[in-house]
Amino acid sequence: MTKLTIDPGVCGFITKVEAVTEDGMEVKLSIESDCPGVGKLVENLGDTFNAFDICMKAPGDGPLYDYAREHFPHHGACPSVAGITKAIEAECSLALPRNVSFTFED
Repeated sequence: MTKLTIDPGVCGFITKVEAVTEDGMEVKLSIESDCPGVGKLVENLGDTFNAFDICMKAPGDGPLYDYAREHFPHHGACPSVAGITKAIEAECSLALPRNVSFTFED
């Protein structure tokens, strides 16, 4: 099981993701989020995905980004979908589990 917490910044809508796979291809997601759009992702799309359909796409493509375009169209910099994708990658051994950050500089 891979667990990931996404802190998107100023909105404060923390998202917690759990990704579980048995075969490295099909992954089941559990998502809890303070954001209504992110929180209803599993409710609207289901909880099970083919990892390659999510992770082996160009940035901004795939079912999670399609959902985001419709359900949170006013926040183009939202890192939630990228974070969910990273959790799937790590769980399915498509990438190493490494932290990601944005750092503002003066």
